[in-house]
This record gives sequence, structure tokens and C-alpha cells, in this order.
Amino acid sequence: MSSTEVVVIGGGIIGLSIAWRCAQRGLSVTVHDSGGDDGAWYAAAGMLAPAGEAGFGQEALTELMVDSAARWPDFAAGLRRETGIDVGYDTVGTLSVALTADDLAEARRLWEYRREHGLGVSPLLPSAIRELEPALSPRLRGGAHAPDDRQVDPRRVVAALRAALGPAIVPGPVADLPASRPVVVAAGSGTAALTGLPVRPVKGLVLRLRGEPGLLRHVVSGWADGRHVYLVPRADGEVVVGATQEERADATVTAGQVLDLLRAATDLVPDLGECELVETLVRHRPATPDNAPLLGAYGPGVAVAAGHHRNGVLLAPVTADLIAELVATGKSAPLLDAFAPGRFG
Repeated sequence: MSSTEVVVIGGGIIGLSIAWRCAQRGLSVTVHDSGGDDGAWYAAAGMLAPAGEAGFGQEALTELMVDSAARWPDFAAGLRRETGIDVGYDTVGTLSVALTADDLAEARRLWEYRREHGLGVSPLLPSAIRELEPALSPRLRGGAHAPDDRQVDPRRVVAALRAALGPAIVPGPVADLPASRPVVVAAGSGTAALTGLPVRPVKGLVLRLRGEPGLLRHVVSGWADGRHVYLVPRADGEVVVGATQEERADATVTAGQVLDLLRAATDLVPDLGECELVETLVRHRPATPDNAPLLGAYGPGVAVAAGHHRNGVLLAPVTADLIAELVATGKSAPLLDAFAPGRFG
């Protein structure tokens, strides 16, 4: 689908990243952005954590996540050079922790699987974990360190991408695919209506707390009495707490969900109970039947990049590079084979 012009439908982190890489290749790009701040990226915590996200039976997805994580330093540096915006790329790593014996048994299964697949996860005693993060509860039964996991601030990333693309971004929805130019559909859950592909919205609730800077240094991914929660600290004292997952399309924030997240968060880091609750936010992750993205050509002149589920921020650089190459050269990289949009028939 080689061309000097391309239309990208979708102004979230995936669509904007693809458009930016296409523009860097000298292509003329138009981005149709119908969401404003309604996309999943606006609620995302920004963990770049292949070691933390790798799951059983997802070897191809794990390979893609590891590849994309390795591209993030260049991606972040390029945005800063071009726009002057620091996207908050942080290299301190992730601590995975377990509060109870049952939590530890569940966590150990994942840690062992991830170690077997070459991901840098090192189990540690509770005392060693608390040396790295003194704010963690003394009740912890165990933990692990993933030093190669990273984080960024997705809101800063999108701001930088919007600044880089400028007038190429056109606000407003698209009802039909353009027929005159190659098109990349990166419309999140809206991809289903445009293409017929099985992309569904998965509801997630995220909280933002604000306290004294330095309460936490590492990203914390933890289990507390069977509830999985992540805590992502920012340099300014913000801590992002998430996230729930529900097969629902509504945007209701319930007291019970907030309570569950805060209980788990404060069980792991008691001092979070003194922080200000500044935001409760629901967004919908675009997911597929196998929870892996749809990436590649889908009919003449059409490429798809959607369905990234929990990993849209992490997978943005590799998605952008490979889809931009497909658009510019017509060549599909082997890394895309496992994520072909037509794999569901």
C-alpha cells in the first residue's frame, strides 16, 4: 500500500504515533481525531512493563512487547527533540509484591513463567523489597524486582505527538473509509464499526492521588487479598492507581470500585491513605477475542492498528514503526504475522 499520502483514522496514542512516524518518512498525513481526551490513553498509567504484562500462552505478544519497550528510549528522545516536551520516560523499574500467602503463590507462578521466557524478574525477600521502597507495608510476604520495566506519562506523550503533527490533525468523526488514499484505521473500539473486526470496549477505572513527592519511587504492581492493583508514581507527587476490568461499555464510577482499589492500594502502601483523591476516571480499552492487537493490511489500501487492550502505550513505538513501514513500502514485517487482522475470519 505504498503511497505518498495516508489518512489515519484515530487520534489516540496509536493513531498519532503512526502518523508521526509516517510524517518522518516524508508522507503527507491527515489524522481524523474524533475523541479529544476520550481515548483509553487519557486514563492509562503509562507502564512500559513487558515483564509485568507477559501472560501464560502469549509468547508472540510478549515478543512484541519486549521489542517495543526497546524502542521507547529513541521514541521518547525523538519527541523531546522535535517538540521540547519531556514525556516522563523513567527507568527506575517495577516492584511486584504480594500481601498474603495466597497472593504470593499466585505471583510466584507468574514470576517463574516470566523468568523462563527471559524477562528480568528477580524474586526478593520482603526485607529487600522494603529497602527499595520503605513505604511498602511490613506485612508483605514477598516480591520481585523487574529492573528493565519503565514508565512514561501518556498525557505528555499525546501532547507531544499533537504538537509534532500540528495541522495534520483534523477534529471530527469519520463515518466511512476514504476511497482515494491509503488509510490506517486506529480508532480503538470504534474500529469495529468501520471495519467489522471484533474489537470490543473493556471498562477500566483509574484513580489519581496526590501527596508528597517521593512517597514512592518505583512502579508497584501488587496483589492484596486476591485483588491486583498497580501504583504508578510521578515526580510531582501524583500516584496513578488502577485498574479494574469489566466487560461493559458504560462510564459509571461506583463507590464499590473506588473502595476496592483504595483498599488494595493502602494495604500495600499505608501512607497512600493520607493522599488527596484528585480524580476518578473511566475509559474503555479496545480488546480483541484473544486480547492481542490487530496489526497489518486488511483489504486493498487499508491497514488496521487496533485492539491493544492493556498495552497501547507500551506497544505504540513498535506499532508505529511497523505500520509506517507497511504504508510507505507495502512490505509487512514478519513480526506482524501473528497479529494479522484477518485471523478471526
